Amino acid sequence: MTNKFIRDNYHTICDQLGSIDADLAAIIKTYGYPPFWSRPNTFETLVHIILEQQVSLASALSALNKLRERVQQLTPARLLLLTDEEMKACYCSRQKTSYIKYLAEALLSGQLNLAELEEMPDDQVRAKLVALKGIGNWTADVYLMFVLQHSDIFPVGDLAAVNAMKRVKHLPAGTTKEQLMKIATQWQPNKTIATMILWHYYLSAPKSKDLII
Repeated sequence: MTNKFIRDNYHTICDQLGSIDADLAAIIKTYGYPPFWSRPNTFETLVHIILEQQVSLASALSALNKLRERVQQLTPARLLLLTDEEMKACYCSRQKTSYIKYLAEALLSGQLNLAELEEMPDDQVRAKLVALKGIGNWTADVYLMFVLQHSDIFPVGDLAAVNAMKRVKHLPAGTTKEQLMKIATQWQPNKTIATMILWHYYLSAPKSKDLII
């Protein structure tokens, strides 16, 4: 059975992680608990995550808001009515336009059923998602963490999480993904929540400020 976290046990898990990792405890002590980041299990959410690939969160949100304005309700059928030029006017690159349209077609054809993913373990969800054009492990990780609330994901392809980990753990810049994943095993079965603490640090910490230990 896949472990999931909920709003009611979120702070308790944060405290448990702090009790086994002084660096995470220091983040919570300095900046408080991380927000309970979550998103609904919808086509719009997956579009949003695709838009967030390799750009700033603000840029992705601008594009999402433009799409919302254009179609009112962001559904696969309505999205597919837009031309590539209309998508471009909504700040969607040619590449992301093709990814989003492919996703819309996969949902309309029944190739992908988002409700079914809610009962699947991590590896099956990941396999279903990465089979789609334009969806890789980072997008699958964010979906598993934010939408399905699977509790044991460390997104090793996420620069913010990786850079935060390197900083709080005083790791060299050249630390490999394999080494980072090994360090993250200490947080099992709650790597997702540990990552959210790291994201909270990344977003909150002045670049020159040290943690209170």
